[in-house]
Amino acid sequence: MIIDKATAIKAINQTASFLIVDDDYSKLEWLNGTSPISENEIDAKIIELQNAETEKENVKASAKAKLIAGEALTAEEADTIVL
Repeated sequence: MIIDKATAIKAINQTASFLIVDDDYSKLEWLNGTSPISENEIDAKIIELQNAETEKENVKASAKAKLIAGEALTAEEADTIVL
């Protein structure tokens, strides 16, 4: 999953008001008195969110493999199952 700058901004500040064009920081306008967030902070949040998504996918894949093999799941793996 690709995490865009808008998603990262909202993860940093849920109430941020902004307009961004083409996911380009140079085309980002902060609105309604929203305090600007640096491009470095946004990029760091993108990496953090991508890593969390990758870890979630890895746990899910591990749970699936264990279910197929008839092995016990960890609690984290069990939490990935949608019932």
